[in-house]
Amino acid sequence: MTRTHWAAIAAVVLALLFAGAATVASAGDGGGPRTPASDSADAGFARDMSLHHQQAVEMSFIIRDRTKDEGIRRLAYDIANTQANQRGMMLGWLDLWGLPVTTTGSEPMAWMSRGGGDHSGHSGQQSAGEGSLMPGMATKAQLERLGTLSGKAAEVEFLQLMIVHHNGGVAMAEGCVRLCTVAPEKQLAQGMVDAQRSEVELMVDLLKERGAQVRT
Repeated sequence: MTRTHWAAIAAVVLALLFAGAATVASAGDGGGPRTPASDSADAGFARDMSLHHQQAVEMSFIIRDRTKDEGIRRLAYDIANTQANQRGMMLGWLDLWGLPVTTTGSEPMAWMSRGGGDHSGHSGQQSAGEGSLMPGMATKAQLERLGTLSGKAAEVEFLQLMIVHHNGGVAMAEGCVRLCTVAPEKQLAQGMVDAQRSEVELMVDLLKERGAQVRT
């Protein structure tokens, strides 16, 4: 599975580099696609999913130090490496477009709302007041709790949080597939949908092995 993930990442990296260069080059000569606007779905998704991925990497590093189970540690390693690389792609994309990584005066997920998407009711989503800004993101309190657990209890907590996190990420990526205009970015988003759905299935099975259920 790891080899397949890395092959897919390498292919997307090349696609992003070529498409990004073409986008920047054409922006100044009046031909071809234009650089996306700062308030576009393309830019909004890149910003929001970069932050979303950052938390997944953080959770993966936490569980790595809280369990000795090789299956969980391997899953966490795959998630951390895949999402760290994808995050790098999206931040690089914003840099190629000459757009800021963060914006002021714009709520997270505003790009999806403008496109008619509904990001208010995904399973496991916490309100912004509880410390969560996007679908599936864990709150500060949940991350702190994960860091206090060990062994099976930590594994169950990690799996429950990451399933919700992945489901939220899938909803966001589906929004980009629907609304983004840069073809390679849509391709990257579809790849996220497919890979994270597969990992959710795996994590559900791992939860069952531990006598636990998906958190709703």
